[in-house]
Amino acid sequence: MRVLVVEDDAELGASLRQALAEAGMLVELCGDGRAAEFLGATETWDAAVLDLGLPGRDGVTVLRHWREQGAAYPVLVLTARTRWGDKRAAFEAGADDYLTKPFLHDEVVMRLRVLQRRAYGRAAPEIAVGGLRLDTAGQRFTLDGRPLALTAQEQRILAHLMHRQGEPVSRSELAEHVYARDLDPDSNTLDVLIGRIRRKLGAPLIHTERGRGWRLAAPDDGTHGDADDPAA
Repeated sequence: MRVLVVEDDAELGASLRQALAEAGMLVELCGDGRAAEFLGATETWDAAVLDLGLPGRDGVTVLRHWREQGAAYPVLVLTARTRWGDKRAAFEAGADDYLTKPFLHDEVVMRLRVLQRRAYGRAAPEIAVGGLRLDTAGQRFTLDGRPLALTAQEQRILAHLMHRQGEPVSRSELAEHVYARDLDPDSNTLDVLIGRIRRKLGAPLIHTERGRGWRLAAPDDGTHGDADDPAA
């Protein structure tokens, strides 16, 4: 899950970034409204955490710009403003959720996971593909009832594929959800990671869609992707 955190309080922003990273999320931190306005409209995100009181450009204006530019990812407003007028302005600008300070980091993590799940049209907290299960609340993977040991990068790849199950996911899209914005991975890095995940799953769940990417689906779903070919 790739998250843009817009918070001008350096200490709070750093603690949020650490908490979200420890929860397995890929986090970009921004402390300026004008920079956030650009990043949110030009980069790919699964969700954003947005403060309203920002230098350069206020949060409501930033959010309105994102929506006008076509950004559809969910936005959690995180602010000290408690007045109904501020909440109404944020929701009218396109906010999906609103949390006032002070707050628990665990609650931010939980709300982001709920927003991500709903963005993909999934109401239940668990995603299942064959014997593979993802508990989105705790970001826990199990295979046939047993915990599945994955690295942080493997978790991000598999979680994204599970949220998009049945649909082809391109190499570039998957890379955006695994690596930080300023990193350019080697061309075969994703192939290596996909290969590791396949070995750990032991079942043909990740199918290669030639020229389109990878697709996660149960073996008996009636489709014909190649589950062994690493190229995509």
